[in-house]
Amino acid sequence: MFTIKQLSGLAGVTPRALRHYDQIGLLKPSRLGENGYRYYGEESLLRLQQILFYRELGLPLDEIRKIMGRRDFDALAALENHKLELEKRIERLLRLVETVDNTILHMKGQKEMSKKQLFAAFSEAEQEKLAAEAERMYDPETVRESNRQWKAYGKEKQQAILAEGNQIYRDMIAVLPKGAASAEAQAIVERWRAHMNYFWTPSLEQLLGLADGYVDDPRFRANFNAMHPQLAEFMREAVKVYVEARTK
Repeated sequence: MFTIKQLSGLAGVTPRALRHYDQIGLLKPSRLGENGYRYYGEESLLRLQQILFYRELGLPLDEIRKIMGRRDFDALAALENHKLELEKRIERLLRLVETVDNTILHMKGQKEMSKKQLFAAFSEAEQEKLAAEAERMYDPETVRESNRQWKAYGKEKQQAILAEGNQIYRDMIAVLPKGAASAEAQAIVERWRAHMNYFWTPSLEQLLGLADGYVDDPRFRANFNAMHPQLAEFMREAVKVYVEARTK
């Protein structure tokens, strides 16, 4: 058994966070001592590891609690999914590193890159972002169906879909001077929302969550900053205007 202080040192999680996890019903101690101290056994340690994996993947605590609180939650299957997700992330980061290296050579005049090549890695990263967001919002079967749908498109259509997404962001960059509430920016948000249907069909609230991720998630913020340093914030503001206009 581990005390809260011992578990904090072992897992790199503050005692305050562990108490909070207990309070919200996410991680209960294995037992409470007569002195009121929390004690954690192996089952609690494995559950904490799951929580930390989900946190690493960007899920908020409330979503983690819902996922791990389901009756059909399978810890082993969840670990297998974590592994797949981390492997995909490694592959994406390697593609981004390759793109950076090639762009450096391009800027030095040592290698030619087409406009498509400049943004290729971001196209793939954006598709993965949409898949990750679907995992947050939907149950595993819905995510699997989304993945099946994506694979069924075939390479040619997939490339066309990704190119369409890139064009949406390029068009949004072009209207930055007009403002997020401009008719031009709002028309592009409408196109962006329709584009989501290739992957999943988000509600208005989920659209806001996705746009927030563009700003708050440092990995995806970096992708947008590479296109334009104001794009992430502008996109979020434009989506807020779009949603507010439809919820009045």
